[in-house]
Amino acid sequence: MATKKAHNKKVNTVTKVEKAAHAVRQKPVSRPRILKGIVTSHVSDKTISVLVATFKVHPKYKKRYRVTRKYLAHDEKNVFKTGDQVVITEHRPISKRKRWIVANKTT
Repeated sequence: MATKKAHNKKVNTVTKVEKAAHAVRQKPVSRPRILKGIVTSHVSDKTISVLVATFKVHPKYKKRYRVTRKYLAHDEKNVFKTGDQVVITEHRPISKRKRWIVANKTT
């Protein structure tokens, strides 16, 4: 006694409208992150170290506490000195740890 198996074939019916809609959909362009910080040192030629401070809230006690982090930023013209307040923006990787560039100096 032979039994017949039912073949469940999925029919791919893609209309021209769906193809056009798929072609129009694109990945949204994200804006680069912008951070403010203080120049702590001149690491080497065209590189500065920037200290950025942010505040976090403890999940249980709701107390705000300060978190600091250092970023290496690209300073093309070696203009910025230790103690300057600067704005840095995210950039493509320049070296192993350097992924930020200095946008401008703040007052």
